[in-house]
Amino acid sequence: MSNLYLGDNKFLIIVAGPTAVGKTQLAIDLAKHYQADVFSADSRQLYREMHIGTAKPEISERLGVPHHFIDSHSIHDTYSAGDYALDIRKALETYFLSHDVAIIAGGTGLYMKVLLEGLDDFPEVPETVYTHYTDGYEKNGIEWLQGQLKALDPAYFEKVDPYNPRRLIRALAVIHVSGKPFSEHFSKSKEPVLPYNIVEILLELPREALYDRINQRVMLMIEAGLEAEAQTLLPYKDLRSLQTVGYQEFFDYFEGNITKDDAIDRIKQNTRRYAKRQMTWFRKYGNWTTFHPDQLQDIIQYIDLKMASALSIKRLK
Repeated sequence: MSNLYLGDNKFLIIVAGPTAVGKTQLAIDLAKHYQADVFSADSRQLYREMHIGTAKPEISERLGVPHHFIDSHSIHDTYSAGDYALDIRKALETYFLSHDVAIIAGGTGLYMKVLLEGLDDFPEVPETVYTHYTDGYEKNGIEWLQGQLKALDPAYFEKVDPYNPRRLIRALAVIHVSGKPFSEHFSKSKEPVLPYNIVEILLELPREALYDRINQRVMLMIEAGLEAEAQTLLPYKDLRSLQTVGYQEFFDYFEGNITKDDAIDRIKQNTRRYAKRQMTWFRKYGNWTTFHPDQLQDIIQYIDLKMASALSIKRLK
């Protein structure tokens, strides 16, 4: 990213939190209030073929507030957090030439991390390497991946979700290419920090309230046609973009491995697990101020104070 500084009055408002907590509505409300665009930090909403299962903002909502990084790619595209880090920085630099406030909203912790901290030093991994470990997983199960990673990088194995095959495959592929433990690649090479005033908002709910929202959202997705959407994507089930909660469970159902009721129950359970991992991530990374999703006026007041403080400090310098 260039060293171009676009002025002291540029603000990046980041809205993060677990799935179903209310990020989309808050981001839209803030965008309307500050006359800003919304930039998604969701690693699945950028795929145009995946709509219901990714809980994208409705098209009517996007017509009222411009959204970026939603429906921007195909499931057949290879897209990584590294790609996002480069693309979002370029997009923001262009956007801030004519705007003062941008809203970032999403629940993909890694996207937030590369946005705020820059890229870690990860090598490019050929698709054939991913295929090798994906095939091994399909033949030998999750235990095979777990054993491989535990032997090669016990430090990272202690941190990663051991039941997330996509994370395990990613780590093993990087180890395969680099010859070094996956954990050694973190924090080796960083981009410069963003040259904007950043306000970090984290939405939280009591666990039971969040889990109720998740269960309700899953049922709304079912009513909206998630099963039919997953059916259209079944021929591409092995793509990395589709190793996603809400689709994988239906793929298992279509192939006769589980019942439809089991699939729905697993979507709820896996989404709750995902939300728990998201909160663990956000508590570890970032400098968040936490709010209940219904505290719109309190959030606006907080942002206004942060803006006023930042501008007054700039004027004193």
